[in-house]
Amino acid sequence: MKRCLFLLALVPLLSLTLASEIGDPENYVGHALALHGDLKYDADFSHFEYVNPDAPKGGTMRLATIGTFDSLNPFILQGTPAAGSGLIYDTLLTSSSDEAFSEYGLLVERVEVPSDGSWVAFYLRPEARWHDGEPLTSDDVVFSFNLLTTDGHPFYRSYYGSVADVEAIDERTVKFTFEGDINKELPLIVGQLPILPEHYWQDKDFTAPTLEPPLGSGPYRIADFDAGRNISYERVPDYWGADVPANVGKNNFDILSYDYYRDTTVAIEALKAYEYDFRSENNAREWANAYNIPEKDAGLFAQELIPNENNQGMQGFFFNTRLSKFADPQVRRALTYAFDFEWMNETLFYGQYTRTNSFYENSELTAEGLPTGLELEILEPYRDELPEEVFTTPYELPVTDGSGNAREQLRTARQILADAGWEIQDGVLTNVDTGEVMEIEFLLIDPNFERIVSPFIQNLERLGVQASIRTVDQAQYQNLVQDFNFDMIVSTIRQSLSPGNEQRDMWTSDVADVTGSRNLAGIQDPVIDALVEDVISAPDRETLVAATRALDRALLWGHYVIPQWHIAAYRIAYWDKFGRPEISPKYSLGFITWWVDEDKLAEVEAAN
Repeated sequence: MKRCLFLLALVPLLSLTLASEIGDPENYVGHALALHGDLKYDADFSHFEYVNPDAPKGGTMRLATIGTFDSLNPFILQGTPAAGSGLIYDTLLTSSSDEAFSEYGLLVERVEVPSDGSWVAFYLRPEARWHDGEPLTSDDVVFSFNLLTTDGHPFYRSYYGSVADVEAIDERTVKFTFEGDINKELPLIVGQLPILPEHYWQDKDFTAPTLEPPLGSGPYRIADFDAGRNISYERVPDYWGADVPANVGKNNFDILSYDYYRDTTVAIEALKAYEYDFRSENNAREWANAYNIPEKDAGLFAQELIPNENNQGMQGFFFNTRLSKFADPQVRRALTYAFDFEWMNETLFYGQYTRTNSFYENSELTAEGLPTGLELEILEPYRDELPEEVFTTPYELPVTDGSGNAREQLRTARQILADAGWEIQDGVLTNVDTGEVMEIEFLLIDPNFERIVSPFIQNLERLGVQASIRTVDQAQYQNLVQDFNFDMIVSTIRQSLSPGNEQRDMWTSDVADVTGSRNLAGIQDPVIDALVEDVISAPDRETLVAATRALDRALLWGHYVIPQWHIAAYRIAYWDKFGRPEISPKYSLGFITWWVDEDKLAEVEAAN
């Protein structure tokens, strides 16, 4: 998925005065914005250092995805959007993949912010154009914001909830005014806004899925598609933004295409048969066994592990705490003891993974040990409302000996369940007060995950849990998850290196019952709500880190998730017909900086 949201901010606050007007000499005016630090690239930069500015244009990159699609609108709740459908749009700002907290002008040539951060003004590039040749104006920006926050996916209403007003000052200037406590990342959050054409959408139903190719302004446009089976995008030859410094060296393929496959097994076989070119692998067994083909030994096919410095977020089994059986955190804690990661990692994953112990894994935001210093100060006001362990016990997951016999862990689980009022009656784990039995259905979208859930179920059954697996197709899964119609699901909550507004959509009470929100666990806790706001309002990097660690610790001791695993690297398999820049970015694969190498292509084509 593109990199999780780039939450950035401004120059240091000079004072907390009343908001100044546009053009005030005290305002910050520049080509980019950075959070808690200096920009790496100055106003005269010509390109990012992790691109090849002379990369040749041309050729085709063929990709694969699983499932189906029935819509070309990626911004609404209804329908399943086509892979890559965001490629046709530009945003106001775009991120740098070798800086954790910076964004540079894309649609805009400069940005202005007052010292109190109460508003932001964007100055659009005069050359910005839609694919039909019409100019992109500030009216389009206002229209896009209002459309997305009114008729778009509920995420947009939450993410941009601190915007009080947006106005077109003139044809190329648009101003966003904020409300509530000062949040220094808001100008950059607004900078991530995808811009849609008012003249195209004004007489159409934006809320309905559509298979009419929409109009965009981005580097690609839809070339052809067969609904549910494939879609291809062509590079716009006269793309208005090709020479914008933040774009130089990117978007090098003439054609980007996606073929849809029924499942990953079929997709992997298709890759080896040269039906497409590149795959990012997330299955340890397939990574270990599936790609040993003669072409690999011949140097025509590559399998590569590329380390990264990304915040890994949290992958895990998410409890639906809206259900009474999962309302007690001690019950959720007890069931965690039935998951034998050590045996699974050795037996199923070839020892490739590390257990995840944080919602912000692989970053300085991870809560470790006991809270101290500023983190403790942030948590202290909530001491009486948080579990005692938050202050007294480092969070640690149960560890088995890897033998597959988790007898000691299950014994602990039984005791915790008994203390919480759950006992085995007639062979079934039962709430002694209400008579409710513990039934858990694992909702899955990937059949490959059944082999992971099944051993977990065996241990759960030893606790008296009646557990089962339900694997559904993509459309069913999307509808069920959006409506929170599940017991437990496997999901990944990805994070940036600078958490902010998007945390509201992940953890807070206001969105717990909002269809389509990312608060999958249904968390409704005023302390979590308050800690999220502490993260969002952090005035500097030190406070942001401490506040995020405090939130992490509270989430962990809430036992909303049974954490799974992570690997801090990209696992990629591809036909070796591409060129790549000499420098790789820290925080992304840099895939959009690759290009087709004609000499390598000829060798691969000759062998196939």
